Amino acid sequence: MADSFKLQHRKLEYRRLIPAFLLSHHTLLTILWIVGFILIVIWQRTAVERLLIYRGLASPTRPIPMLRPLVFNLSDFGAVGDGVTVNTKAFETAISEIRKRGGGQLNVEPGHWLTAPFNLTSHMTLFLAENAVILGIDDENYWPLLPPLPSYGYGRERRGPRYGSLIHGQNLKDVVITGHNGTINGQGRSWWEKYRKKLLNHTRGPLLQLMWSRDIYISDVTFRDSPFWTLHPYDCQNVVIRNVTILAPLTEAPNTDGIDPDSCVDMVIEDSYISVGDDGVAIKSGWDQYGIAYSRPSSNITIRNLIVRSMISAGVSIGSEMSGGVSNIIVENLLIWNSKRGIRIKTSPGRGGHIRHVIYRNLTLQNVRVGIVIKTDYNEHPDEGYDPNALPVIEDISFTGIRGQGVRIPARIYGSAEIPVQNITFQDMSVGITYKKKRIFQCSFVQGRVIGRIFPAPCENLDWYDDGGKLIRQSIKKNTKDLDYDG
Repeated sequence: MADSFKLQHRKLEYRRLIPAFLLSHHTLLTILWIVGFILIVIWQRTAVERLLIYRGLASPTRPIPMLRPLVFNLSDFGAVGDGVTVNTKAFETAISEIRKRGGGQLNVEPGHWLTAPFNLTSHMTLFLAENAVILGIDDENYWPLLPPLPSYGYGRERRGPRYGSLIHGQNLKDVVITGHNGTINGQGRSWWEKYRKKLLNHTRGPLLQLMWSRDIYISDVTFRDSPFWTLHPYDCQNVVIRNVTILAPLTEAPNTDGIDPDSCVDMVIEDSYISVGDDGVAIKSGWDQYGIAYSRPSSNITIRNLIVRSMISAGVSIGSEMSGGVSNIIVENLLIWNSKRGIRIKTSPGRGGHIRHVIYRNLTLQNVRVGIVIKTDYNEHPDEGYDPNALPVIEDISFTGIRGQGVRIPARIYGSAEIPVQNITFQDMSVGITYKKKRIFQCSFVQGRVIGRIFPAPCENLDWYDDGGKLIRQSIKKNTKDLDYDG
């Protein structure tokens, strides 16, 4: 009874503290209406500011950092970000000034900056502000022609010269391309249509190509709609590509690979999202006799923490142009989703070279038609001068921690009598399948082992050991070409 009295007394005290006019229901509703109106006004003002920033009519909310002692803005050189004015001269003049001054930073401010291809210089930072878009002009007559890549023999699609890249550089040191997630847009649709209609006389150019360069850092930028391969570091050393987004239509955007390390050494690709019309990442090192003669391998490359989608090809590939050799590769912590293939190694007689010491670990495959593919009959050659007896070596490949759901065929390891796959290892693999035929783990001309229990059951070509190293089942050679999927 005493507690009830105290509670009523407290309520009376609280009521005395509240002004009488606030106890009216009408007044309370009026106050709530005013507060709601103020919140709506604040929200609308914020939305308008964001819309103005998106259209380039207001300043970005994030200030551009000063990353080098000397800083220029593109607009200082007469550039106009209206999406119509061609700003090639402004880019060239600004970069020339940076070259003369021994290095510097070029800020690309918010806006749509149309340009023909231009070249970078050493000791340079290209910074794309929030809502900055570099647009590649889609008329091939503005794109310069370059000699064929020495390890390819001639343009990848056509004999003779090839179109250069939108952003290009040769023999550079200390180049940074970064920003607040600004965009480099190749406007590739017209290129793709002309390619399909066979209206182009030369091989299409990449969006970004750096050749014979070192100490390259690329981060926090979106690359989209490249005419051909998107990022193509060629014979480069010490390259980091981090926290980028690479986009192209999943279909009808031919050869729009995301990142193609080509004869590169000491490279990291990490923390990025790639959704493109061909391979997400494709490690290369030259094509047939030209790659063998050039003899520059791709090695010491780490690919990690990626989300990749490719409905036409694979999440991460090695080859098929691998004639200079590919070795010491780590691919880890990947999610590959709604794709045709997860991991693919592709080569053929005539390539020569080697693919060895490759580690795949902690891969997740979600709705992927074929999880792991090794293909040794990818018969595409630059010309008739290749040597069919130049046989590549594939060895020392391991897969650990493979998970997946909705996978039609988890593995298709297709060596040949000429090019056997040697010393391959599977461990800790559990892939949910959607294809109920017997041979969902397909092998031919392969030697290697399985450690521990994996799902689905491995092919009989592989030795099977328990976790302690005890042999459970010895391999049985079953080499057939009667495979039910074109990998």
